Amino acid sequence: MAIGVYFHPGSLTTEQYDRIMEELDDAGATRPAGRVSHCCFGPAENLMVFDIWETQEAFDTFGKILGPITEKIGVDIGSPDVLAIHRVTY
Repeated sequence: MAIGVYFHPGSLTTEQYDRIMEELDDAGATRPAGRVSHCCFGPAENLMVFDIWETQEAFDTFGKILGPITEKIGVDIGSPDVLAIHRVTY
C-alpha cells in the first residue's frame, strides 16, 4: 500500500535542505527505490517535505540513510505524519 509521508520540522531552511540533498546525492540516495514522488515547499526558513512511497518498508529503508545525514547537519526532522494514500494521479 502506498503511503504519504509529511515532514514539518518547524525550522528547516533552504540551506539545510540543500545540504541534505547534497549528502543524499553523495550517498547515491537522491532517487531511492520505492519513492514515487518528492516535494519540498514552504517559506525559506520553514520548509516542509511531502513524499509518496510505494510501501512503508521502502520508506523505512530510506530512513536508515536519511537519519544519520540530518543528524550530521544538525536538523531535527521530528516524526513525520504517515498516511495511507487512496489515489495518486499524474
